[in-house]
Amino acid sequence: MAVCPVYTTQSLNSTCSISTPSKTHFSSHHNHLVFYRTSKRTSKRGGSSSCVITCSAGDSQTVVIGLAADSGCGKSTFMRRLTSVFGGAAEPPKGGNPDSNTLISDMTTVICLDDYHSLDRTGRKEKGVTALDPRANDFDLMYEQVKALKSGVAVDKPIYNHVSGLLDPPELIKPPKILVIEGLHPMFDERVRDLLDFSIYLDISNEVKFAWKIQRDMAERGHSLESIKASIEARKPDFDAFIDPQKQYADAVIEVLPTQLIPDDNEGKVLRVRLIMKEGVEHFSPVYLFDEGSTISWIPCGRKLTCSYPGIKFSYGPDTYFGHEVSVLEMDGQFDRLDELIYVESHLSNLSTKFYGEVTQQMLKHADFPGSNNGTGLFQTIVGLKIRDLYEQITASKTAAPLQATKA
Repeated sequence: MAVCPVYTTQSLNSTCSISTPSKTHFSSHHNHLVFYRTSKRTSKRGGSSSCVITCSAGDSQTVVIGLAADSGCGKSTFMRRLTSVFGGAAEPPKGGNPDSNTLISDMTTVICLDDYHSLDRTGRKEKGVTALDPRANDFDLMYEQVKALKSGVAVDKPIYNHVSGLLDPPELIKPPKILVIEGLHPMFDERVRDLLDFSIYLDISNEVKFAWKIQRDMAERGHSLESIKASIEARKPDFDAFIDPQKQYADAVIEVLPTQLIPDDNEGKVLRVRLIMKEGVEHFSPVYLFDEGSTISWIPCGRKLTCSYPGIKFSYGPDTYFGHEVSVLEMDGQFDRLDELIYVESHLSNLSTKFYGEVTQQMLKHADFPGSNNGTGLFQTIVGLKIRDLYEQITASKTAAPLQATKA
């Protein structure tokens, strides 16, 4: 008989069950749970058999956010902006593995989906697959554990060590109020995708990605131009096949492109950034500029906004994206003075701010973060505020449901 670890759930009013291919072994109301199954399924990591957990934690159910992007595309910076919106610094689990990829703050837990690699670095090399290939990842375990956390049950999550390239012993993750799963594949598996309350894709164009990688790897790591090109080309087939298609499922896409303000620019220092927001998403209202649903082109440079060459241009309007109706807000150029961002903020609506100037305050607070002077930082901040609003709406609806049932 395979025995799973004993967990203490956060809620004393949770209902949990264990599923096997044939039947459910356990169902009860407890805060101490022992899960077991008689089937002998060996873990791909060489460990003991695992349990499939189904649990309902009532009003404390976790809200799950998915963030997809290729490596080196700004996921870490986005996570820092997002967790800041909810308060408290995001830090690794205290007293745990110093190489843990998990970040925990007052309300959020961020899980890196690299932890669900089924092959370590040597194993991928032996089999001739990259980390982007689904065959190098354990989607069954990913689904089981995200589902458990969403339902209010703690899990022993594996750790992929980016330093050694090995699979380290697991760490205990307790259900947070907000769970963010970030990495290469949060929307690849339909089962995991269906667990997401909101999803974001960071879409960095090949031109910008190449410019960024040259800047980082040549300047900071001493790599040659040829080796950088070879590295990008080696990943491209798997990126195109397995990562890029996920953007069609995203509720919001932050698309980063070369500027159109400088002819034939190839440095990637001035960027054109588009925030693509899907219409009809529950608990989410797209941001708009001036007049909702209109088509707007706006150059705000003048007395209230300092603009050096090549200036700043905003655009807004309706569009379609993979067959979905969307609203698109675009910024091309960069800010000279972040304190003047309040002028732009005052012309944007549906920002889900708590007070006038909150977007500007958040941007000033993290002025040293990459992208703080352009649309990447601005739109990451806005999406963070929208996710806070989404969480509050979901929480309010769960609280209201029992009250309505009682009245009925």
